[in-house]
Amino acid sequence: MKPKLIQEQSLQWKMNQSLLQAIHILQLSSVELVDYLKQLSKENPLIEDVEYNFDFSAYKDTAINHLPIGETKESAISMYEQLKKQLYTLDIPQEILPVVLFGIDSLNEDGYLEISLEDWASACNTSVEIVEQALDYIQQLDPPGIGARSFQECILLQLTVKSHEEKAIHILLNEHLDWIADENTSAISETYAIAKSDAENIIEQIKASHPKPGQLLSSKRATYIIPEASIIKEKGAWKIKFFHWSTPTISLNKTYKQLDGYDAPTLAFIEEKKKQIERINQAIGYRSTLIQRIIQTIIEKQMMYFEHGATWLKPLTLKEVAERIRVSISTVSRTIQGKYVQTPQGIIELKFFFQPGIKQKNGSAISAFALKYFIREVVQLEDKHKPFSDEAIKKEIESAYGIQVARRTIAKYRELLHIRASTKRRQGGRT
Repeated sequence: MKPKLIQEQSLQWKMNQSLLQAIHILQLSSVELVDYLKQLSKENPLIEDVEYNFDFSAYKDTAINHLPIGETKESAISMYEQLKKQLYTLDIPQEILPVVLFGIDSLNEDGYLEISLEDWASACNTSVEIVEQALDYIQQLDPPGIGARSFQECILLQLTVKSHEEKAIHILLNEHLDWIADENTSAISETYAIAKSDAENIIEQIKASHPKPGQLLSSKRATYIIPEASIIKEKGAWKIKFFHWSTPTISLNKTYKQLDGYDAPTLAFIEEKKKQIERINQAIGYRSTLIQRIIQTIIEKQMMYFEHGATWLKPLTLKEVAERIRVSISTVSRTIQGKYVQTPQGIIELKFFFQPGIKQKNGSAISAFALKYFIREVVQLEDKHKPFSDEAIKKEIESAYGIQVARRTIAKYRELLHIRASTKRRQGGRT
């Protein structure tokens, strides 16, 4: 081997300043963009002001099911308030709702239930069976582990394990925490007669679990969501209307319009700052155009959702949208990051419209969101004394909605919803 020089040509893509700035602005929400421009105005003397016209009163008059906009000072949201805000995602009977609210207020700051089911029932003048149902609802809230009555139950609520492994995990958590710490899969496998791969999976899940899930919701500040645009139906057609604040404009300082009398270094500085403003305006224009094209594609692809509601949501990937508007997948991903739109269904994150697809037996696909909705619906309506097995849920969904998926798919998404197996849901059959 002898060292030698070789001359060859190659193509390289380099990130220049304009491109870096465009990518950065693309990822910003409207509020973040305004803050960024305001900060920039302190460094660029040519910027007189940033005009963004936050017309809150006009927005409030036209908003539908909107989240509050932050014209008031931020305030801390307690764990209890955060949990109660999630209850709208569950179909809770009105007669059980007060029992659920009492249960949430009875949690300690770590998210554990501090009172017995009997005391809870007595305080709400109801039965232990009703209280058990209320606890089921609480334990479906995020983060997983909320509403646990013991450390072992807290961890189990966060795990996705097979039913025959639960007893082993109970003993493991009580007597052999050292095996978990040492990742002693051999001892776990031999003692509880499970495969080594299952033992590894259990250890990984336990280590990833949070022993005090309530702390994940502590000291959280209120975040105010301002949508980029509104999707409305006018004269039978769905249209996009951008809010004023989505495309802020930069007004220039009139002092620097006339460049007579400045020396060469000053003129060079002013020219550079002018170019900076031009780059920013181009980036803002590109951001606005791209958001509009993405939202328009979403409307076209998810038309049935806008017409008929969430259960009609279709599978949609970043790749589909990227190919439609002829940009890279990473560009679409950056653009939708932290962006929201106002719809008749409320203020919704753009990410929500990108749903993974679940293939049915007939070859067509259903969105993961829709399947989760149908599973929850079937479980809510089941006989609590004879809850549906995964196979029964599968048959109910097929009969009621014409959706054909495998039983193991039902089991997977039931677990993702933190809905227990039928043996655990049976009234009076809690462990």
